[in-house]
Amino acid sequence: MTATVHPVDERLPAPRLLTLGLQHVLVMYAGAVAVPLIIGRALKLSPEQVSALINADLFACGVATLIQSLGLPGIGIRLPVMMGVTFASVGPMLAMANDPSLGLLGIYGAVIVAGVFGLLVAPFVSRLLRFFPPVVTGTIILVIGISLMRVGINWAGGGLPTLKAMAERMVNDAPVKELGDFANPGYGQPGGLALALFVLVVILCLTKWGKGFLRNVAVLIGIVVGGAIASLAGLMNFDKVAAAPWFDVVLPFAFGTPSFDLVSSLTMCLVMIVVMIESTGMFLALGEITGKSVDRAALTKGLRADGLGTLIGGIFNTFPYTSFSQNVGLVGVTGVRSRFVTAAGGAIMIALGLVPKLAALVEAVPQVVLGGAGIVMFGMVAATGVRILSQVDFKSRPNNQFVVAISVGFGMIPLVAPNFFKQLPHGLHPLLESGILLAALVAILLNLFFNGLGKAEEAEAEAAAGAAASEHV
Repeated sequence: MTATVHPVDERLPAPRLLTLGLQHVLVMYAGAVAVPLIIGRALKLSPEQVSALINADLFACGVATLIQSLGLPGIGIRLPVMMGVTFASVGPMLAMANDPSLGLLGIYGAVIVAGVFGLLVAPFVSRLLRFFPPVVTGTIILVIGISLMRVGINWAGGGLPTLKAMAERMVNDAPVKELGDFANPGYGQPGGLALALFVLVVILCLTKWGKGFLRNVAVLIGIVVGGAIASLAGLMNFDKVAAAPWFDVVLPFAFGTPSFDLVSSLTMCLVMIVVMIESTGMFLALGEITGKSVDRAALTKGLRADGLGTLIGGIFNTFPYTSFSQNVGLVGVTGVRSRFVTAAGGAIMIALGLVPKLAALVEAVPQVVLGGAGIVMFGMVAATGVRILSQVDFKSRPNNQFVVAISVGFGMIPLVAPNFFKQLPHGLHPLLESGILLAALVAILLNLFFNGLGKAEEAEAEAAAGAAASEHV
């Protein structure tokens, strides 16, 4: 009798893997290259050096994704995870970039220290898993989805302006939390909104009437069709594709030997803690979507991969890495739970890093096209949070309503009032500027206040038993 293979471990044919992997790459690409663009411009690097940063970033993204999806001994959660540079690190790195004694090599030294720190503390962070019953987990995932929805909506509105404008705004310390915060002069044009809506409609139609593989690649087809229309309308620029070289090599320490500063290293370690708590929410969301239980051991392996990915980033001239929440929604939309799909996506990212002409082609896809897809995917993340909260006992434990309500409120602060914590010490900003982290901390504390740890564990066991019973009805 052959043992049943869990969908997460299902090995799909190579053509399907590559197609589904490309779909994941298109979803995350804009977010993956944003940080090296911003830091490169802030440091006033030459166009060639900025291109080298982007290539290194794509290469390291791919390597970190392969480690997270396929796993190494004791490292990697082995779920469908795509890795990318965390936006939580931008503020501290810009401060380092503006310090003449640090610069890019000082940033890399701090990133390397943070990577080693992440590897060492992963087992301790994973012990927090018992503080994440459904009322906490569902709230965090709901906030993740809501936070991402703003990015998708702004993509649909017009996306990003010129790279120069992006870098200037970051250097001038303007309040920027996500990609969608950058003002675009062409934002909200009727043609762009119509194109985003068309992509959304294509995806929904394929999801409803498509069968099998066609339904699985609904997002990719929507993006391709939208890109074709954008190209015919003259909205896609292929100049960068023509100018980009066919092949480039990503070498470690290409910009020189990293320098190490105590304060900068401690700051980046603080960023690493933020990243690991956010990653915990992502992993629990993926566990719910894929039906694969995430226990303490699995969480430790996943967090170690975040640390190792960050260490690799510092060595290969790039920045701290985390599990990309954009792709969690894609898993929910497609229903394809195989971790080998994201591994294929990682291989594609490595190829993009080594073949800049391909990367330039992917970059040519307009943001409005991605916006139509983003609204679907990011909404699915929020819907997953709602589904988890539906398992929570609000009747006999009415105080759970306060846990959800107040935690979501705190999670919205960085989104709706970016300057809310402006007067507080600058060193606290990495903690206070993450809505996901704020929601997580408040949800954990309120759950302990109202339910206590023992009752929280009891509630989680009851919810799990109820879910298991419903599956057998």
